[in-house]
Amino acid sequence: MGELNLGIIGGGQLGSMLCMAAKKLNIKTIIYCDDVDAPAQNFCDEFIFADYSNIEKIIEFANKSDVVTYEFENIPYETLNEINKVKSVYPKPSINRIIQHRLAEKDFVNKLNLRTTRYVLVEKKEDINTLEDFLPGILKTTTMGYDGKGQYPIKTILDFENLKINFSKGYILEKLVKLKKEISVIITRFGNNKYEIYDPIENTHEDQILKYSKIPAEINKEIYNLSKEWAVIIAEELKYIGTLCVEFFVDRNDNLFVNEIAPRVHNSGHLTINAYNISQFENHIRAVCSLEKVQLKKISNAKMVNLIGNQIKPYRENKNLTDKEFFYDYLKKEIKDKRKMGHITTLI
Repeated sequence: MGELNLGIIGGGQLGSMLCMAAKKLNIKTIIYCDDVDAPAQNFCDEFIFADYSNIEKIIEFANKSDVVTYEFENIPYETLNEINKVKSVYPKPSINRIIQHRLAEKDFVNKLNLRTTRYVLVEKKEDINTLEDFLPGILKTTTMGYDGKGQYPIKTILDFENLKINFSKGYILEKLVKLKKEISVIITRFGNNKYEIYDPIENTHEDQILKYSKIPAEINKEIYNLSKEWAVIIAEELKYIGTLCVEFFVDRNDNLFVNEIAPRVHNSGHLTINAYNISQFENHIRAVCSLEKVQLKKISNAKMVNLIGNQIKPYRENKNLTDKEFFYDYLKKEIKDKRKMGHITTLI
């Protein structure tokens, strides 16, 4: 087989790490991104800067690639579908269509008889008066929104009255669970009942942005097994190819709830780079490029801290890390509040 060219849509830190993993496998990467300052251009072999609706550029990108994947889910379905007519896109665009829409995603999970938090569609402001039993809850846009964007905590009807939002977007109200902890399960599916699955990871958020992850999660054996089982059911039902993350809530009674599905490599899995023989990024590339599946082996337990905004500065200036610490700088040009600038993984 000649040299393989992998097209990646999106040029953030996940795209950067996919490029690094591809290099290890001697695969060339072409990044397509609508951000001229995208950090992944520091790590890829070729960078195409254009809008996601620029069909001419999209087709040019597709023709240069042997296979195409993406690092974030909010890419227009039409864009992925156009590429898929020319080259295989993994995961399939139809999967993205479900997961891009919070209501469709929750309905999909419930149809598999997997538990989610209670939820309801909110189409206009007046709807809230009949939804008292869904409070306290979180009002979320049905599409887009991540790292707390497009999300509004609602404790009482009054909180809702004070919101200045436009309801033409479409919203979903999710009832809050009495949360004990949040965990995520990362699975890479290669084909029918062919997958590698990482141990559940425990996550802590601050300001609705992931701050800390650790592996193994402190959960009982039942939750450990069930979360992995549910991740497999979801990946199989979607006939997914590549790395997928399922985020879960565990409530105070040790009930498990599916929170969200991310059809891509995931922030909570950064620690797999150092904690396992094969990272979530390398596994994703192996799956989408039809390479050999290698059995996962855990090297070490680990914890990861996201460096948000100015928190990156001391690490950029101080290289005195122990041999158990690994610092990753995403090389983003501008430091902004609430922006993920890098992370540090510590083996424990």
